[in-house]
Amino acid sequence: MDDELMTVEEIADRLKMHPESVRRWLREGSMLGVRISRAAGWRVERREVDRFLREGPRRKENERPD
Repeated sequence: MDDELMTVEEIADRLKMHPESVRRWLREGSMLGVRISRAAGWRVERREVDRFLREGPRRKENERPD
Protein backbone atom coordinates (compact mmCIF):
# COMPACT_ATOMS: atom_id res chain seq x y z
CA MET A 1 0.00 0.00 0.00
CA ASP A 2 1.40 3.38 -0.98
CA ASP A 3 -0.32 5.22 1.86
CA GLU A 4 1.09 2.99 4.59
CA LEU A 5 2.82 5.00 7.32
CA MET A 6 6.29 3.94 8.41
CA THR A 7 8.18 4.75 11.61
CA VAL A 8 11.74 6.06 11.70
CA GLU A 9 12.91 2.67 12.92
CA GLU A 10 11.19 0.84 10.04
CA ILE A 11 12.73 3.22 7.51
CA ALA A 12 16.19 2.93 9.07
CA ASP A 13 15.94 -0.86 9.02
CA ARG A 14 14.87 -0.86 5.37
CA LEU A 15 17.68 1.49 4.35
CA LYS A 16 20.27 -0.15 6.64
CA MET A 17 20.90 3.26 8.23
CA HIS A 18 20.98 4.61 11.76
CA PRO A 19 17.59 6.00 12.89
CA GLU A 20 19.19 9.37 13.71
CA SER A 21 20.13 9.76 10.02
CA VAL A 22 16.46 9.36 9.10
CA ARG A 23 15.43 11.86 11.80
CA ARG A 24 17.98 14.36 10.46
CA TRP A 25 16.56 14.04 6.91
CA LEU A 26 13.09 14.66 8.31
CA ARG A 27 14.16 17.71 10.34
CA GLU A 28 16.03 19.14 7.32
CA GLY A 29 13.09 18.54 4.97
CA SER A 30 15.10 16.16 2.78
CA MET A 31 12.37 13.57 3.42
CA LEU A 32 8.78 14.57 4.11
CA GLY A 33 6.97 13.24 7.14
CA VAL A 34 4.72 14.19 10.02
CA ARG A 35 5.88 14.42 13.61
CA ILE A 36 3.02 12.98 15.65
CA SER A 37 4.47 14.02 19.01
CA ARG A 38 7.78 14.02 20.80
CA ALA A 39 6.99 10.63 22.34
CA ALA A 40 5.37 9.02 19.28
CA GLY A 41 7.94 10.36 16.82
CA TRP A 42 7.67 10.69 13.06
CA ARG A 43 5.54 8.92 10.46
CA VAL A 44 6.39 8.83 6.76
CA GLU A 45 4.31 7.54 3.87
CA ARG A 46 5.86 4.53 2.16
CA ARG A 47 5.64 6.34 -1.19
CA GLU A 48 7.87 9.13 0.22
CA VAL A 49 10.46 6.54 1.24
CA ASP A 50 10.27 5.04 -2.26
CA ARG A 51 10.65 8.53 -3.77
CA PHE A 52 13.67 9.18 -1.55
CA LEU A 53 15.29 5.96 -2.76
CA ARG A 54 14.66 6.83 -6.42
CA GLU A 55 15.41 10.56 -6.41
CA GLY A 56 17.44 11.25 -3.27
CA PRO A 57 16.96 14.11 -0.82
CA ARG A 58 14.53 16.90 -1.61
CA ARG A 59 16.14 20.24 -2.38
CA LYS A 60 15.20 23.47 -0.74
CA GLU A 61 13.71 26.06 -3.09
CA ASN A 62 16.75 28.35 -2.98
CA GLU A 63 19.27 25.50 -3.26
CA ARG A 64 20.97 25.20 -6.63
CA PRO A 65 21.43 21.81 -8.30
CA ASP A 66 24.96 20.35 -8.31
